[in-house]
Amino acid sequence: MTLSARDAYELWAASYPPVAHNPLMRIEQDVVESLLAHISARRALDVGTGSGRYVPMLKATGASTVLGVDFSLAMLRRGTAAPGRVCGDACRLPFKRATFDLVNASLMVGDIADLGAWTREMARVLATGGQLVYSDFHPSWAQRGWSRTFKSADGATHDVSFNPHTIDDHLAALERAGFGVRTIREPRFNPTHGEEPGILAFRRRWGNPQVVVVFHAVKEP
Repeated sequence: MTLSARDAYELWAASYPPVAHNPLMRIEQDVVESLLAHISARRALDVGTGSGRYVPMLKATGASTVLGVDFSLAMLRRGTAAPGRVCGDACRLPFKRATFDLVNASLMVGDIADLGAWTREMARVLATGGQLVYSDFHPSWAQRGWSRTFKSADGATHDVSFNPHTIDDHLAALERAGFGVRTIREPRFNPTHGEEPGILAFRRRWGNPQVVVVFHAVKEP
């Protein structure tokens, strides 16, 4: 049975590591970290913060305020890195307009059916000139029929539902919300990942498709 994202994270939280714990997360983090390294911010928000693994990188931007929001109380309880953690809906954030200079969101928009509502909410909480860095599962997932899975603490494997979004979906939603796109990255597993368990088998079966997509956008005046 495929679990909803909310149900999945309540179950997954007990065994969810506080680091990028698989090759896909590591390749995603490499790209996001390289983008964040060139951003300066005073107030940063991590949407879908989970265990808070991106909080140190957001602090490294110079932000004196770093908050994390997630819809899963179980995941928030697992997090130890974030100084401020809030349970909330990513499409109805509990913050005033223009509260943040930077918003990060790692691999969570696949949990969002209405991408337009999400990008509008990101724009609402960002100040003019504020920056949005976020990632999603690449459209190749839907094209190839891949599924999200995880193992719970009892060792059982579970499928997790997700909403596939095309690159055009992202670009249209960002434009309507008033963002200008600065960067789009579509990384593949590179040769250094070939030594990781499962990657060689993956590449033999699928070739070398893009596996995630990362956007860097700025809220325009």
